[in-house]
Amino acid sequence: MKLNLNNVKLLISAAKTSDFPNTDIPEIAFSGRSNAGKSSMINKLINRNGFARTSSVPGKTATANFYCIDKKLMLVDLPGYGYAKRDKTTRSDWGSVIEKYYEAREQLALVIQLVDIRIGATESDRAMIEWLTYNNIPVIVAAVKSDKLSKPKIAQAVMDIAKQVPDVKVIPFSSLDGTGRDNIWNLIEEFTAQDDEPTGKETD
Repeated sequence: MKLNLNNVKLLISAAKTSDFPNTDIPEIAFSGRSNAGKSSMINKLINRNGFARTSSVPGKTATANFYCIDKKLMLVDLPGYGYAKRDKTTRSDWGSVIEKYYEAREQLALVIQLVDIRIGATESDRAMIEWLTYNNIPVIVAAVKSDKLSKPKIAQAVMDIAKQVPDVKVIPFSSLDGTGRDNIWNLIEEFTAQDDEPTGKETD
């Protein structure tokens, strides 16, 4: 799939499931804890500094943000999870948005689960990955913030995470130096190539 990365727009920020866009474009969803760096990863993938919304306050983003690339691919920044300072009702609402997204999106081609390479997969990370695999939703792990470790430590950390999440591909990634960017794009291409060619319809 050839994409013009200069043709990117925020299609919608969906606070509830009824806001999800009606499209036939394959979607790549980004999942992770509230401070995992999903927006930063999207910015690096599309080479657009500051395009996807980032926040210095973990857990602030309460919407699923749909970024449309060249009317051919959608990158979906899902609400983060695991931020204890948000009230239980708000966290429950966000969790419902995430669950309903996974249940409703037939065009979902792949979930990229972000895991801090320095920490490894947390209990909530593992629970999310287990739920996705149980429901036959394709998932890979982006071991983010790899720029914080030396190359030998990166290799060891990737092996450690792979042991935590068996049968799930783990790719080291850095939003600063671009480590893993090409690998992630290759996997996106692999998982979207099996989809039918989209018509380019963005909304009703």
